[in-house]
Amino acid sequence: MPNDTARDTDSGSRASPAKVGIFWQNSYMDGELWPGTLFEIQHQVSVRPLRQDQLLARWVIGALRWIGVPLLVLAFCPAVSTANSTHIVPVRVDHHVHLNSPAIQAFLPEFCASMSRFGPCDPALTTPHAVQDLLAEMGRAGIQRALVLSNGYLAESPMIETQRADAADLMRSANNWTVELARRYPKQLSAFVAVDPLRPTALPEIWRWRSNPAVAGIKLHLTGSGVDLRQGGDVAALTAVFRAAAQARFAIVIHLRTQRMDYGAADIRRFVEDVLPAAGNTPVQIAHAAGWGGIDPATLSALGAFADAIESNPRRFRHVWFDLSGVWTDKISVADKQALVVLIRRIGLKHFLPASDWPYNGDNLADYYHRLYPELPLTEREWAIIRKNVAPYAR
Repeated sequence: MPNDTARDTDSGSRASPAKVGIFWQNSYMDGELWPGTLFEIQHQVSVRPLRQDQLLARWVIGALRWIGVPLLVLAFCPAVSTANSTHIVPVRVDHHVHLNSPAIQAFLPEFCASMSRFGPCDPALTTPHAVQDLLAEMGRAGIQRALVLSNGYLAESPMIETQRADAADLMRSANNWTVELARRYPKQLSAFVAVDPLRPTALPEIWRWRSNPAVAGIKLHLTGSGVDLRQGGDVAALTAVFRAAAQARFAIVIHLRTQRMDYGAADIRRFVEDVLPAAGNTPVQIAHAAGWGGIDPATLSALGAFADAIESNPRRFRHVWFDLSGVWTDKISVADKQALVVLIRRIGLKHFLPASDWPYNGDNLADYYHRLYPELPLTEREWAIIRKNVAPYAR
């Protein structure tokens, strides 16, 4: 679900252009400006009275300006962000996209009217998109496969003031439609059915799809379902859903952030200790890097708690991944992006999956993956690893 929240610092000194000349002034190294003192010295040598040996030196210096600079740039490439690189490793699988079924699309005006007490719905949620739109965007971005997450849980969301009598039917209809997409496009799309873990329909709906080859897993949205990880009853219900998904051999994609204003490390510790073990070896994908889109203190606190837990017992998290869908935008500060990078490195690059939350972060997947994604200050090598990551249930 979309909820973008949203800083560029220029540290280091810049050498005088008059001293350095027009060919080169500075170079980036580990995110800081490195003064061009090497060429400053060389230029000072070239303006002294010229003897024969100095004429030779001048010729060599001129050549170095054209040969040495590219060599220096190449030497520093590993420390330069992918955003400054002309070579970007293509993303093969988008691990988080959405398409509204016709029934959900017709239901959204009612849903948004009820949600108006909290604020208006994002137009990206209510704008209709067809499967052909998604496939076309995937083709332009070079994406071979996408995981389509059903929005069926919206029908039973407690955020609606008056529950519809046919809410369960609407949920099932949305899941049927999403699974049919995977049947029609088996090489390009995988289906995840959605349930509300607090509703009595959750376990029967999971069991309804067991052994269906078109279903890759289940989608849970704790914000939309009103799950509170500090309430024992909610934790027990969520644990039962994890256990049922594991028995059905379904992967789990979970929007873990709750409605609590103080969501963070305490909630993750409860999830890790009481809920996650029920999944056994079943793959679990944490959406939006444990947030709900954007980077804020709550998201960093939650992801930091995961980092602590993984560092203390990495084998326990071999089946856990984090998708990077809609986590940063043009408005996110440099400091917040750097804080996220620190946590990604602590957790390990292999645990992070490329994902977009399409169409909630814009319709243009090529722009998202080729312009916006590289704004996170990972190195080119690190980005190559993440962009090539494919979860086992997406292969």
